[in-house]
Amino acid sequence: MNILLLGYGKMGKTIEQIALDRGHQIAARIDVNNRADLETLPADAVDAVIEFSSPESAVENIKICLTRGWPVVCGTTGWLSHRAEVEQLCRDTNGAFFYASNYSIGVNLFFRLNKTLAKFMRDYPSYRASMTEIHHTEKKDAPSGTAITLAEGLLEHLPHKSRWTLKETDHPNLGENQADAVEIESLREGAVPGTHTVRFDSDVDLIEITHVAHSRQGFALGAVVAAEWLAGREGVFGMDDLLGVMSDER
Repeated sequence: MNILLLGYGKMGKTIEQIALDRGHQIAARIDVNNRADLETLPADAVDAVIEFSSPESAVENIKICLTRGWPVVCGTTGWLSHRAEVEQLCRDTNGAFFYASNYSIGVNLFFRLNKTLAKFMRDYPSYRASMTEIHHTEKKDAPSGTAITLAEGLLEHLPHKSRWTLKETDHPNLGENQADAVEIESLREGAVPGTHTVRFDSDVDLIEITHVAHSRQGFALGAVVAAEWLAGREGVFGMDDLLGVMSDER
């Protein structure tokens, strides 16, 4: 399979190595320095696109690729206010679009664990739900897409919570008395690939679950597997679709 890489930072390079190890070819590597090459690539040179660029570039990148008939796997976060527009374009062009806030198998199992814990805690509002996410200093968006997905999982099952809010580290008291919100603290430290903690804190005890990524390998492998799976399909997909198929094949 000929894979077009959109975004060639640390994640793009990790994806490239895994794709090559799995027997694929790299059709092109596009980043800010050669962005114009995206629209001049021959349509038949690309079998799938893996998009890990930036929030500012992702929407236009995806639109160009869908218009050209290329299946797109997107892992860029921070652009989801345009998600409905992108998904509609996918349907209008009979294209294929796969989005996940995180492609790690472990993180997606963590998503499910998070929802299960929220179901257990729904009848115990005395436990205050909150989250912390830690990423490397180069990550531009906050909170992370993974943290938002976790927050949405909590909101789905906690009737006393209706929204999430980002903790303002410069104004730590700003979020006080927001009983209907799940507060997310976003920290940027060194070269941390990603750590996410969900906590339920009461006056008498604390319950926490945490996922710690040791490297980018798990994210990159999941993106390549998603691109392999997406080939020949039409529609809008996510990790639940992929994991469901993988479970059925066992």
